Amino acid sequence: MAAVKACNILITGANRGLGLEFVKQLLKDSSQKQHIFATCRDPDGPKSEVLRELTKKHPNVITIIRLDADDPCSIKESAKKVGSLLGKCGLNLLVNNAAKMANGNIQTSSVEDMKNTFNTNVIGPLLIIKEYLPYLQAAAKASGIPGMSSNKAAVINISSLGGSMTRMPPMYIQFPELPYCISKAGFNMLTVLAAEEFKADEILCMALHPGWVKTEMGGEKAPLESKESVEGMLRVIGSLTEKQHGGFLDYTGETIPW
Repeated sequence: MAAVKACNILITGANRGLGLEFVKQLLKDSSQKQHIFATCRDPDGPKSEVLRELTKKHPNVITIIRLDADDPCSIKESAKKVGSLLGKCGLNLLVNNAAKMANGNIQTSSVEDMKNTFNTNVIGPLLIIKEYLPYLQAAAKASGIPGMSSNKAAVINISSLGGSMTRMPPMYIQFPELPYCISKAGFNMLTVLAAEEFKADEILCMALHPGWVKTEMGGEKAPLESKESVEGMLRVIGSLTEKQHGGFLDYTGETIPW
């Protein structure tokens, strides 16, 4: 298994579901040099209790940061705080995991659902990448190593099969999630265009599908447990090179068509 050896890691939506599982599994393999910035909308709320307990046990490894993907001011403030805590090595790995689900079809989807999913799943990650880009650039420069990897400087966008124009249509009747799917398709385009922009800086950028996972978003019918999904995603993330830059893979490493 290719280990994720990035020194400074930031995960959005880290208080529950896949985000929390990322934190837990990174803790198991964390070296003394590794630091995890675990961000969430409400660090003091009841849904962040498990994350707070983890932080108490590992205060030198985890820092909880307030970041609301729907709030541009919150994103900007989080970047200032993280920037003040980062050393000259910068931010090696940004995992855009926070997302919002909304069900519906053309007849039932509301304007509010469309706006909310687009704000959280597209505009939020765009602004997060924008605010944290200087720290990713610093990490890429500080590494002194040619090429691309998640240990050097990388943006991993946790996307979905729902954003695939090739794979989603046959599943649409079973999963009528029009607002979510359209927003994830936009998120995938953000990934592709960001990858184009980041070539010169050698910052790796790709989209990763976690599978259908048993979380609050995925529901109880999902066949995959968070542990298995994140184990697979970390294996993929740890093995990434410039060959996967701008790509779309799932948690097993299989390429997904756009």
